Amino acid sequence: MPGDTIITRCEDRGLRLTEQRRVIAGVLQDADDHPDVEELYGRVTAVDPRISLATVYRTVKLFEEAGILDKHEFGDGRARYETADREHHDHLIDMQTGEVIEFVDPEIERLQERIAERLGYRLKGHKLELYGVRVKPGG
Repeated sequence: MPGDTIITRCEDRGLRLTEQRRVIAGVLQDADDHPDVEELYGRVTAVDPRISLATVYRTVKLFEEAGILDKHEFGDGRARYETADREHHDHLIDMQTGEVIEFVDPEIERLQERIAERLGYRLKGHKLELYGVRVKPGG
């Protein structure tokens, strides 16, 4: 939704936003990847070097508990984050580089619905993570 940001979602949930939390929220809002806390800390301190790693950890946990961030663990020992309001998508993780590629495939979506239906369920949500290694450059 245009105008709907991490900051507005925090305010809607009644979270107190210190200036440091606002900086962290802004950096997360601008992220087009899935940063872990260490990566986020590097980006945040480039904006405000007074923000501690502990503050970044606490803020990310607060945002996650409030349903503002989604936490992903892609098997590399690092918890990564993205905003929780994004359009549905699945992930392909490059096992050599750690790159996370987002994708949507209507055929996979239909197949998941059919499987759930065949088993007597109505699908309410899902997460799909594929892990692979690149077989040829560029695709």
